[in-house]
Amino acid sequence: MNQLRSVGIIGTGKYVPEKILTNSDLEKIVETNDEWIVSRTGIRERHIAAPHEATSDLAYEAALKALESAGMKAEDLELIIIATITPDTSFPSTACILQDKLGAKSAAAFDLSAACSGFVYSLATATSFIKTGMYNNALVIGADTLSRITDYTDRNTCVLFGDGAGAVILGEVPEGRGFQSFDLGAEGAGGTLLKLEAGGSRLPASAQTIEDKKHFIYMNGREVFKFAVRVMGTATERVLSKAGLGKENIDLFVPHQANIRIIQSAMQRLDLPEEKVVVNVDRYANTSAASIPLALVEAAEEGRMKEGDTVLMVGFGGGLTWGASVLIW
Repeated sequence: MNQLRSVGIIGTGKYVPEKILTNSDLEKIVETNDEWIVSRTGIRERHIAAPHEATSDLAYEAALKALESAGMKAEDLELIIIATITPDTSFPSTACILQDKLGAKSAAAFDLSAACSGFVYSLATATSFIKTGMYNNALVIGADTLSRITDYTDRNTCVLFGDGAGAVILGEVPEGRGFQSFDLGAEGAGGTLLKLEAGGSRLPASAQTIEDKKHFIYMNGREVFKFAVRVMGTATERVLSKAGLGKENIDLFVPHQANIRIIQSAMQRLDLPEEKVVVNVDRYANTSAASIPLALVEAAEEGRMKEGDTVLMVGFGGGLTWGASVLIW
């Protein structure tokens, strides 16, 4: 039997659109204020895609940086996975659009839909392919343009979301390094708590669905908050246990950037000081599948991870879903 390979991150890149929408900008659009938003969410501003920018465009810019970081060419790629809930089109997949744009002619390509947990789900998927030898490398991107599905007349949700993309390239790494464990899960019964109702086969687009604003994000904030606090803790404990580690072994915690209070709750449960936690929700807001990779890539660029560090990533989102991973950098 072939020895399973160790798989880790060998390149990183990120991209956020130029336009910044601040809380004071939102005060002019909807009944809200900076103090209210910051105290409840920790968000101060978010990046918004230009009219000509789609999810594949954000992913493309992040991919170029990841390829450069890994010292690779696009034609070297064997697999592309894009985690997104805002694809350019229902089909072809955004990953196929990106494959063509990059010129990655040797790469298989598909999208993965697990909302804000999508990046961790995609890491687990790509790692399995490389571990078993089916592929030698993979480009994994979390990318979303949530501004396209945000109702800017709904003050409860419009303050929460932004656009961006984070990319990593996975490949074989020395034994003892790379991904040590994953914990993925879903609670489909909670699917109605966070959803985009129209546009699929259940409720196709019509004049009525547009009038009823069914093409925008709906979220039951209170219930999603309770779910998030619960699963951030349980998923973390399980994924650490699978890796044979304890919370005292965590060198860097990279949580989904949805709400500062959820992050703080996880920090308390894990007994983690601020210097071991990546927080950029104040500058990017909730970017769904892009959230964790944006935070991870920023941490890498800032030199917050050294070789051998134990990095914990945890996300939660629509589905309802969650995903956690332990990585030895």
